[in-house]
Amino acid sequence: MIMKGKATLVLGASTNPERYSNKAIKSLRKHGQTVYAIGLKDGKIDDVTIQTGLPELKNVDTVTMYLSAKNQFQYYDYILSLKPRRIIFNPGAENDELLLLAAKNEIENLEACTLVMLATGQY
Repeated sequence: MIMKGKATLVLGASTNPERYSNKAIKSLRKHGQTVYAIGLKDGKIDDVTIQTGLPELKNVDTVTMYLSAKNQFQYYDYILSLKPRRIIFNPGAENDELLLLAAKNEIENLEACTLVMLATGQY
């Protein structure tokens, strides 16, 4: 898939259709968003490939977080290096430490639900 324009990175992606990260990827694509996905295991959700590790990504506008705070630490520097416009902390992913780091780097923070934002036109 050729990536054009600004993209959303789903951090904590899962191939399990019951997981909210999976539902968010499907909804983002349905809404025409370019999506990158990083998870613990390689996989695919429709036309989106789940990558592992810290892949080199460009033009990331939004990072939407589906990892608990204790699992986010290893991604702090990576997220900041992407220079996203905003980070969405979905329910269960709230993290005051990363929120403060992001704010210091002039990255907008939202404690919100990506699925609700998409459904209500607030994305």
